[in-house]
Amino acid sequence: MPTYCDIAPGHPVHDHYHANEYGFPQHAESELFERLLLEINQAGLSWETILRKREGFRAAYDGFDVDTVAAYGEADVARLMGDAAIIRNRLKVQAAIHNAQVIQGLRRSHGGFSAWLDAHHPLSKAEWVKLFKKTFRFTGGEITGEFLMSLGYLPGAHHESCPVYARVLKLEPKWLQG
Repeated sequence: MPTYCDIAPGHPVHDHYHANEYGFPQHAESELFERLLLEINQAGLSWETILRKREGFRAAYDGFDVDTVAAYGEADVARLMGDAAIIRNRLKVQAAIHNAQVIQGLRRSHGGFSAWLDAHHPLSKAEWVKLFKKTFRFTGGEITGEFLMSLGYLPGAHHESCPVYARVLKLEPKWLQG
């Protein structure tokens, strides 16, 4: 079965994400929120669909600004439900708003989303899934695992023979730190 490292290089949609983002550690709140929002919206769909709609998500969700999204009300939900540039799923839209509010709380309790992730590292995938289900909405095993792998908290984003693997290792992802 082909892996992402087999199909992404040279692909018009997947190549840049695979070579420059997937598995690379990120710490900026808006980037973490974007990745969580995109992973949630990918549920039941292809990652290519999400990458093709990425700029639509960016525009619809105010550049993934946590405070702006956390303050969304019913008019914003209606606007998002009518926006063909994104995935129009009410549960996913409501999860984005709720999760932005949770991230605001993580600032108070841990100093931010990145600090919260670091405070819980290392955990097994099963422990991460349990924590995410308790903390966020719409975060099952696949969503949580892909989110954490995409940010370097869990291994597996690239196989060892992939040229990107060596670049990721130089950044000392969390999974490498034990």
